[in-house]
Amino acid sequence: MAFINYASKEINCKIVYYGPGLGGKTTNLQFIYNKTSPEARGKMISLATETDRTLFFDFLPLDLGTIRGFTTRFHLYTVPGQVFYDASRKLILKGVDGVIFVADSQEERMEANIESIRNLEDNLEENGFDLKSIPYALQFNKRDLPNVLQVDEMYRVLNFKREPTFEGIATSGKGVFDTLKSVAKQILIELRKR
Repeated sequence: MAFINYASKEINCKIVYYGPGLGGKTTNLQFIYNKTSPEARGKMISLATETDRTLFFDFLPLDLGTIRGFTTRFHLYTVPGQVFYDASRKLILKGVDGVIFVADSQEERMEANIESIRNLEDNLEENGFDLKSIPYALQFNKRDLPNVLQVDEMYRVLNFKREPTFEGIATSGKGVFDTLKSVAKQILIELRKR
């Protein structure tokens, strides 16, 4: 849920990048961070675990317009990809305003995509959210690889509610900002309704 800071006249919104391990969530955030002017962004933070894997809790505020005189600030997070870290995934979804699901387009990763999207639905529910109503977009990442599934097949399997869907190549930035803007726009529409 958006946090309103009346003293600084800011509305803080949280967008979480969700998906299977090594699907491109962190690469999306790194691309956005590197292409955003230093004045418009905060620090990117990552936390390492005792197992030497890195859990990225990437934190990136972006200024994207105002609502009733309040500046909107978006904080971007990624969840750890491994289902092993499910408790962390649930915690990161707490207070979420929008979700971007980054699916790995490689044929051999489809089961991981399906498992992760089901996990997202369950974890949103545990946090009091419904995937059917939360601002949400789907990104088919890694479209530049040779062993990718057809977009229409991925859409048929992974589409949840006719959400906005984008083809992506996070390493080059293709589809990265389009996906982010789609969810940010949905969040702003929800905020204006309140």
